[in-house]
Amino acid sequence: MYIETEATPNPQSLKFVADRAVLGLGPDGRPAVGRDFPAPETAERAPLAAAVFAVKGVKGVFLGPDFVTATKDETLDWATLKPSIIAAIADHLASGAPIVLADDGNGSAHDQPSTSLDEYEGEDREVVEQIIELIDTRVRPAVAADGGDIVFKHYEPRTGVVFLSLHGSCQGCPSSTMTLKAGIENMLKHYVPEVVKVEPVI
Repeated sequence: MYIETEATPNPQSLKFVADRAVLGLGPDGRPAVGRDFPAPETAERAPLAAAVFAVKGVKGVFLGPDFVTATKDETLDWATLKPSIIAAIADHLASGAPIVLADDGNGSAHDQPSTSLDEYEGEDREVVEQIIELIDTRVRPAVAADGGDIVFKHYEPRTGVVFLSLHGSCQGCPSSTMTLKAGIENMLKHYVPEVVKVEPVI
């Protein structure tokens, strides 16, 4: 079992990359949407996240396709926490125990779009399909490299506003607003003229 660590733009979050799948691939064959656990009580149905929370000082856990992002209490340093977190992840993955329990495997509500694609019609549906495709192919891989994930939530055809939800190290990161505005918003506006702006939602 080999686990390497990578820094993220958020100094309180560290990415732990495993040499095997964590969430793996979703039903569509693409990397699974990450699962965010902002507090220990949210990880009741996620044994791996619960194991990481058992390390004193861990405040948040995010599970990605092949990585775990841990967010720590800002009063502690990584040199103290890192070995214990690596051990917790390695022990859990090596044990073969479930990552998330089977009956809770579809993600919690905040990991899913708040508006289904089926609710859009005609040109609006085409716009949303373009937005989702761009996010999946151009944005999510880059965000995953920083230990997080991004989920499409809603598009308002009347105003041209796209609502996205940031997870993992991106949540609460000082540079996340800049990433949304300078990066994702500009890219979506370039490829999808109907998009006017991008707004974050929790």
